[in-house]
Amino acid sequence: MSIVPVIAVYAAMMKELGLPFAWPGLAGSGRAIYQVTDSAHFANAALWAATEPRCANQAYNITNGDYFRWLDLWPRLAQVFGLPPAEPAPLSLTEFMADKAPVWDAMVIKHGLKPYRFDEIAAWPFGDYVFNTTWDVMSNTTKARPHGFQDVVDSEDMFVRLLARFREERIVP
Repeated sequence: MSIVPVIAVYAAMMKELGLPFAWPGLAGSGRAIYQVTDSAHFANAALWAATEPRCANQAYNITNGDYFRWLDLWPRLAQVFGLPPAEPAPLSLTEFMADKAPVWDAMVIKHGLKPYRFDEIAAWPFGDYVFNTTWDVMSNTTKARPHGFQDVVDSEDMFVRLLARFREERIVP
């Protein structure tokens, strides 16, 4: 479950269809506080926990260490794809994307993308869940700090970096 491919394919699809890159979540969900975890950051934390004696028999919450609101982040994500910001327009990604496999297949050919099948590229139900979360999502990560794990990741920079990488690697145009 990763939200990055959902965002990448949603943005690419909207651009291809000439539709705005609008926040697809429910009213209020884009203003809730949210947090994410970069997989490389999580791997670093797992290595730390496996090699730090103070971590024996302990459990930790690991996230990037910051919080954001999707509606504050959305314009920056639009910039990655050269799309203008758009007003929120709630929709079910699962329903909207249900018939888009032929469009994706044409995009793969047209833009010389890696041949990922549409049904494997993004988890639309997961996107619907994340983008329709109307409550704050905040895990307490402070326990790791006195035990030695101080690393943090700027989530906005992470999204921009990963989405740009998806474009560079020809996963999305």
